[in-house]
Amino acid sequence: MNKRVVIYDTSLRDGTQGEGVSLSCEDKLRIAQQLDDIGVGYIEGGWPGSNPKDVEFFRRTGELTLKNAKIASFGSTCRIRSKPADDENIRALLDSGTPVCTIFGKTWKLHVHEVLKTTPEENLRIIHDSVEYLHSQGREVIYDAEHFFDGYKDDPEYALKTLEMALTAGAQTIVLCETNGGTLPDEVRQIVIDVRSRFPDAILGIHTHNDGECAVANSLVAINEGATHVQGTINGIGERCGNANLCSIIPSLELKMGISCLPEGNLKRLSHLSRFLTEIANLKQNEYQPYVGRSAFAHKGGVHVAAMRRSPRSYQHIEPEWVGNESRSVVSELSGRGNLLSLIDQFGLKIDNQDAVTKVLQEVKDMEASGFSYEAAEASVALMIYRHQTGYQPPFELIDFSAIVEHREGRGMFSEATVKVNVKGNVYHTAADGNGPVNALDAALRKALIPVYPKLEKFQLVDYKVRILDGYVGSAATTRVLIDTHDGEKVWSTVGAGTNIIEASWKALYDSYEYGLLLA
Repeated sequence: MNKRVVIYDTSLRDGTQGEGVSLSCEDKLRIAQQLDDIGVGYIEGGWPGSNPKDVEFFRRTGELTLKNAKIASFGSTCRIRSKPADDENIRALLDSGTPVCTIFGKTWKLHVHEVLKTTPEENLRIIHDSVEYLHSQGREVIYDAEHFFDGYKDDPEYALKTLEMALTAGAQTIVLCETNGGTLPDEVRQIVIDVRSRFPDAILGIHTHNDGECAVANSLVAINEGATHVQGTINGIGERCGNANLCSIIPSLELKMGISCLPEGNLKRLSHLSRFLTEIANLKQNEYQPYVGRSAFAHKGGVHVAAMRRSPRSYQHIEPEWVGNESRSVVSELSGRGNLLSLIDQFGLKIDNQDAVTKVLQEVKDMEASGFSYEAAEASVALMIYRHQTGYQPPFELIDFSAIVEHREGRGMFSEATVKVNVKGNVYHTAADGNGPVNALDAALRKALIPVYPKLEKFQLVDYKVRILDGYVGSAATTRVLIDTHDGEKVWSTVGAGTNIIEASWKALYDSYEYGLLLA
């Protein structure tokens, strides 16, 4: 790897402009530490002139242990008909104390005339004077040329003149911003070539948005044509359709283009970083995200899995471990024997009865026809395999259960459940109440099993999903229940289905405890 590209992360600023994304100062500090740990070059912390939270973040950046990244503050050029030294936004950038100040200015005459309400000459002046003033104060200045591609298509000479103003004033990097996200890769390529020919010695950066689903492609094209600085966000969060996704750009550079952008060995942290940010921001993980999504290396079709068992390269473009992910075989009605055999390997199971594979496969197909779905419930499939093994003895067996829901005067809603189970030849009959019938069943089952299996104390239901499969039949619809359980180390998923939501929940709960006890 000869060429190197610097990663500029703007998850903490541009990323938080995405709908539904909100980060506290503590959140931002934790994410910034993770970004530095993986090895990005710049972390844009926010806009210090816009809100108290960002002011606090910059004040507390000294709490971070940074080894790789520089912290950058973000703002705009000074206001029209004003001097940078008198501008509140410019002063806020300096007061933030960051070694790097990133400012954006107008490139597109539409914005000059209709947004700034000024002349092209005045716009050039505020770009030059703002960059020059920040540079004179000892700051590294990165200039973001907002709407550069739209501006270039409207008036190429004026767009290039705005870059010239920033460079002559002392900007170390000029970033071409594809702000509206609608430019296609061929256009980006040609415009970057034109900019490179005009400014052959400048450090060029690229900043793209995803409104045309081309943000990653546009970033890679720009790098191919000479950009050595790329801006984006983790998971592509950001305004409207999001920013360029660094979780796709980084591995594409390192693994496909032979371009270094992280310290050696750090690429394998990428999947963890993606999931970390999702959890901190309280967002739903995009399981289908390239490289780092849980489904990125999940194989479902029987033909695919059979080929994968012979050669992983047959249906995977990289080794998932390179980005900290893993390969999975998904079992469903579309599965072949290879899916089950791969799952058996994945769970470390041993098969002493090969006929069990065929029987389990048919059982999966039959159960999915009745409403079950095993794609996200591998533990339930593993239990099918266990139950078909010669001599298998389950840790407990259900005899019967009941659950009631009542509304009692003075107490309101009330739920109570009883459970009778056989554990190693002994019958336990227990009762418990709860805030709902499933909670009551859970409490009663735990009461019966914990004296025999103390490890159940650690089991915790961490997710409970309900889906109606055939809503057209109203309240008589089939219900599918997925339960995720955690024991402090591992998480496993089980499924139940039926026209009775209590029965469906019980099946998933029963499988969850049986599988968890088999993990020991």
